[in-house]
Amino acid sequence: MRALAITAAVVFGLIAATVGWFIMKFDPMGGEPVVVIVLDPDKRKIAESVRGGIPDVQAVAPIVPTPSTGAPQQTIPPQAFTETPIAGLSQPQGSAPLVEGEEIRLPPVPQRALVETSRYGPLPKIAEDGRRPSKIYARPSSGAKPGPGQPARIAILISGMGLSEVATTQAIQSLPGPVSLAFGPYGRNLDGWVRRARDAGHEVMLQVPLEPFDYPDNDPGPHTLLTSLPREENLKRLHWIMSRFTGYTGITNYMGAKFAAAQQAFLPVLEEIKSRGLLYLDDGTAARSTAGQIARDLGLDYSVSQIVIDEEHNGKEIDIALKKLETIALENGLAIGIGSSLPITIGRVAEWVGTLEAKGIKLIPISAAVQNGQQS
Repeated sequence: MRALAITAAVVFGLIAATVGWFIMKFDPMGGEPVVVIVLDPDKRKIAESVRGGIPDVQAVAPIVPTPSTGAPQQTIPPQAFTETPIAGLSQPQGSAPLVEGEEIRLPPVPQRALVETSRYGPLPKIAEDGRRPSKIYARPSSGAKPGPGQPARIAILISGMGLSEVATTQAIQSLPGPVSLAFGPYGRNLDGWVRRARDAGHEVMLQVPLEPFDYPDNDPGPHTLLTSLPREENLKRLHWIMSRFTGYTGITNYMGAKFAAAQQAFLPVLEEIKSRGLLYLDDGTAARSTAGQIARDLGLDYSVSQIVIDEEHNGKEIDIALKKLETIALENGLAIGIGSSLPITIGRVAEWVGTLEAKGIKLIPISAAVQNGQQS
């Protein structure tokens, strides 16, 4: 009886091994659950050609881990990627030369050579041939370089884009192309919004939430960079934020007076920004910010805003702030102002920019202001 049981066990084991062999031979996944997505045959070659660089965003939405170890993963829905055409990956290296008075439609993004695939999603990088996102994604500008007899220049950045559909649409449609737009990391369909902004001629920036002095009472968001976190954790958070969309020329802060004042915490963040070929714009609200000194030491493309144009949320005060910005530009040759996505701010700026030419002032994008400011 015992011999019979042993024989039966051996036979059963042989059968199980044979079935397992067939499964592994004809199903390399060994029976693991598999999702099969059929690509449009006309797009199959394009999709396959970019898998080595940028994820095939039209085929599948990536799983994006949150920065904290062991935290649940979140999935970006496929529809968040449908408005960024894969054809944009093979666009020419730069935009066409700027012709005065011509409406500019910036090339689609991203460019494959400027993208690094990470666990969080696509990150900007310097191309092997040295091209930088801060240059390639910038709006071309014929803004006069500093010098006697040249017109004064003003650059405006409107921040908080991507959170309100109404405000973002108003900014894209009513503001002229040289006005730059900054998107935060928490909006929906950010790649789609960036495509629309670039179609209208606006270069874009990314807002990174940094720790304010009254944190957590004043909380910029779940991925805020904090002075209490180790360097590695802040860089993980930065990478998550950087992966939310593509095509930006650089970074600007959202809040962050405490973080900007902590040189030891801020240094590795600005080092990472520089290593990825981006510029950094300080919004000018943190009196103790160490950004300027760090940027000079690193050789980072950097500038700072002189005025927050809507610190007071009423039309009269916004007009006064814009007038002060003109004065700074006429005295120094260049001025940078930052405003929020408030409808009243967008409306006042849209009216004001139409008066600049008669005053001998030229409106230029933020990237040109950073470059010209460094030349000064």
